[in-house]
Amino acid sequence: MPRRLFPRSLLIVVVPVVVMQVGVTLLFLERHWTNVTQNLSRAAVNEISLLVDLRLQELGADAERISQMGNDAFEMSIAFLPGANLPTSQNLSPFTLELLHRSLSLEINHQIGRPFTVDTTTYDNYVDIRILLPGEVMRVLTQRKRVYATNTHIFIFWLVGTTGLLLLVAAIFLRNQIRPITRLAEAAEAFGKGRDVENFRPAGASEIRRAANSFIEMRNRIKRQIEQRTTMLAGVSHDLRTPLTRLKLQLAMLPEQAGVEELKADLQEMEDMLEDYLAFARGYQGEHSTPTQLRPFIEQIHQDTERRWGETQIQLLQAPEATLAIKPKAFRRCISNLINNACAHANIVQVAAYWDQAKDRLHIVVDDNGIGISKEKLEDVFRPFYRLDDARTDIAGTGLGLTIARDVARGHGGDIILSRSDMGGLRAHITIPV
Repeated sequence: MPRRLFPRSLLIVVVPVVVMQVGVTLLFLERHWTNVTQNLSRAAVNEISLLVDLRLQELGADAERISQMGNDAFEMSIAFLPGANLPTSQNLSPFTLELLHRSLSLEINHQIGRPFTVDTTTYDNYVDIRILLPGEVMRVLTQRKRVYATNTHIFIFWLVGTTGLLLLVAAIFLRNQIRPITRLAEAAEAFGKGRDVENFRPAGASEIRRAANSFIEMRNRIKRQIEQRTTMLAGVSHDLRTPLTRLKLQLAMLPEQAGVEELKADLQEMEDMLEDYLAFARGYQGEHSTPTQLRPFIEQIHQDTERRWGETQIQLLQAPEATLAIKPKAFRRCISNLINNACAHANIVQVAAYWDQAKDRLHIVVDDNGIGISKEKLEDVFRPFYRLDDARTDIAGTGLGLTIARDVARGHGGDIILSRSDMGGLRAHITIPV
């Protein structure tokens, strides 16, 4: 069965009708074939029987005269073969000519009643009939169209034509019915990637309209929830930043003494942790997707991380010349979290981005030569606030770096997969569909 809804629906509509039409047509065709062929065979054998009677009754009709009569009156080629016998083996008719062979045999037995042979295969346009007479064989060559229904192509054209018309009409109507389902699927997929589909309205059958209305209501509820959460987080961020700013100012005004630098470091760590908590709670919905050139975008992230991690060697192997609709701030945080996590536990980090045109996907790979993560914990590290017992954890120390990165990737319709790197450390592989 096809995987798409349109060809499946087309098969459901067309196949039963075509099967029924083929069955009815074949039944009618068989009846028509039989009746017409029997009538034509009966008429032809009547004419042959008349010529046989003339020859047997010695009514002054010699062989030449009978041959002339058969040619002029009945359009048959008549020949008398003195001393000849009937062929010992007859050419068997194929399946399509079995009806003609059977019909002629029945009529000759009924009307003439003498030994005979019927050859329907030697000649394409003629039927060879031989009848055993006293001392000779009467050979009759008659045109096939005079004894056989040859207009079967009309029924074939009729069957093919009506089937094609039915297929065309069904395809047009079904495509119009399936188009609203396709638009609904595209709208849902785009919303799952954080994009809005403009001018989406319910259309189609009542069931499809109902599903589309339910999707619009669900989308509006999710948007309202995100807006309320964003507003709340903005207020929380403002309320928390104010005392942090006062503390930083007070520390800046203190004279240089023991413990001040430690307090500043703790305060900076608190601010970084707050940023991570807010970013995780805010998610990827607070930003609209915009077309972004990937190469300068990834190069800028590379430069920023190089400035932050001066002692770590960060290599940008490749970046594609392409444009992709992404949420720049969220996607920058996703890549930066992976690079920062690699830099915290390795001295060599490689970043490569490439475009898979066959599958229309963007791939970003971050490799490092660190200690890596055990295979059984590759999925656990994506859980919020999860901390590894060993030294491998994200740089902010909150257990949210990889969680935020995967949340952003999945918000763009993709994912992040961790595995063992060829460099000996960890590989983070981001895939984003176009």
